[in-house]
Amino acid sequence: MKFLGNVLAVIIGLLIFSVMSFFIIAGIVAIAASSDSEVEIKENTVLVLNLEGRTIVERTSEDQFDFSSLPGFGGVANVGLLNLKKAISTAAKNDNVKGIYLKAGMVFAGQAMLQELREELKTFKESGKFIVSYSEIYTEGGYFLSSAADEIYLNPLGGLEFNGFSSEIIFFKGLFEKLEIEPVIFRVGEFKSAVEPFLLDKMSDENRLQTSVFLNDLNDFAISKVAESRGLPYEQVHEINNEMLVRKNADALELKLVDGLWYEDQVTDLIKEKLGLEEDKDIKTINVTTINKSSKSKNKLSKNKIAVIVAQGDIVSGTGEGVIASESFVKEVNRAKKDENVKAIVVRVNSPGGSALASEVMWRALSEAKKEKPVIASMGEYAASGGYYISAPADTIVAQPNTITGSIGIFGLWFNAEGLMKNKLGLTTDVVKTGELSDFLSFSRKLTDLEKSIYQSTVEDGYDTFISRVSEGRNMSKEEVLAVASGRVWSGIQAKENGLVDVLGNLEDAIEIAAKKVGVEDDYRIVYFPQEKPFIEKLLADLTNDVQTRYMQYKLGEFYPAYAQIERIKKYQGLMLRMPYDIIVE
Repeated sequence: MKFLGNVLAVIIGLLIFSVMSFFIIAGIVAIAASSDSEVEIKENTVLVLNLEGRTIVERTSEDQFDFSSLPGFGGVANVGLLNLKKAISTAAKNDNVKGIYLKAGMVFAGQAMLQELREELKTFKESGKFIVSYSEIYTEGGYFLSSAADEIYLNPLGGLEFNGFSSEIIFFKGLFEKLEIEPVIFRVGEFKSAVEPFLLDKMSDENRLQTSVFLNDLNDFAISKVAESRGLPYEQVHEINNEMLVRKNADALELKLVDGLWYEDQVTDLIKEKLGLEEDKDIKTINVTTINKSSKSKNKLSKNKIAVIVAQGDIVSGTGEGVIASESFVKEVNRAKKDENVKAIVVRVNSPGGSALASEVMWRALSEAKKEKPVIASMGEYAASGGYYISAPADTIVAQPNTITGSIGIFGLWFNAEGLMKNKLGLTTDVVKTGELSDFLSFSRKLTDLEKSIYQSTVEDGYDTFISRVSEGRNMSKEEVLAVASGRVWSGIQAKENGLVDVLGNLEDAIEIAAKKVGVEDDYRIVYFPQEKPFIEKLLADLTNDVQTRYMQYKLGEFYPAYAQIERIKKYQGLMLRMPYDIIVE
């Protein structure tokens, strides 16, 4: 009876959840439908950029709206960089918008994305309008972004993290030893350390060197921007950062990293004062989604198009969501190539790499497109390994100073699970085969020397092809490419010095370069491929996956990153062009 009671409880729970979901989603649809009317921005309005607890991605649906006030939803998890930049640009040009209220102390994004957004905020300030920032807690990245504001305020009992960058790797050697799983690695290059977590229990000297170099590069860049915005000497800010001199909130104020230790109501009063409002009057505000609707029709008359193909995520073969799938990517490239009104192509790359085969397929498509119209690569947070491979054919490569790129190397990964099967699970296997290599790369036994030599030869051939693709695209000799290859990761600054990048800049810079190459710099419009799904359609499609992900994060807590990495390993197929590891700068 207890079992039947539990089953009945689960059924009732699912039924209630389904009914509630139906009404909530129906409400969202109704809100979205009613918000399609033309937006009028009222006088003395403030644009609110509330990025607290949100992750910045390349872009989200144009019709996405803020439903953080709806029960059970909390906040919108992702917000598009392109959407944010469009909102800030629109606000700068609209006389009715007087300033920005920035709440971004706990924003989740990489340094290059934060830099692009920061640049947009600096451009906004040139319009003579104000930016006021407030947060209860500022993380390192959140403070880097918020330092672009005219004034920064911190909650008296909050906190500010400003102590430099670190990057931590999870190593699986001990786990595999306990499970009696033997990883067999095939690679080329002393810096191709994507495989190190499977072989070692700490970083190799080579990996520690490259990580230290680009982390310091990124940190020095961030320090210089903070010093510039706060009007402080670089040496002073470097000392504050290096020695973590902000250990309590009073330190942040004394060291001039913030302008006051205030509560939010005090910040609101300040904004009212800037707007010339009386204390009992409400501030007129507008959010990103709404202000973007006010500029939807802009620049739609020109026949000249610059196509921006967004390539974000791991590189895989075929099709798929949330990744750069070769079949889908090629389709978009060919679509842009065949459109006579598309005068140039900009590929926006934000990828750590992935499948070598898929990278080659995409390289081919861009190389063919390049024969007919200019191709410009714009590197975002990272464009490494396969991400660099698909950027190589571009006429010009543009990267941010703090973009992570390079990692020109290749590896193959195979696991011998004989010990796990036999000693842990009590499983044995037997095989009948017609040829010596009919069971090539069987996971239930050790590899033979012949198998190892065949696989290693394939990896070396793949590396040689990678080097050739870069050599051809960058107009460098193979020797020059080899000198900066071997799987080594570089910052955007270092990549430019090494000839792997042409221009340090953002997506807009890449688009301007493309427009100038075809002589349409004063008459063009931007079209984005692939077309974003409507928000409601995307919400319904992602609902199940999102629930599963959140459930695993809740169950595993701090161990979730290890679980996620193992799940990613399971998808590795064939030769891989990938960054050393998932680089998370904290």
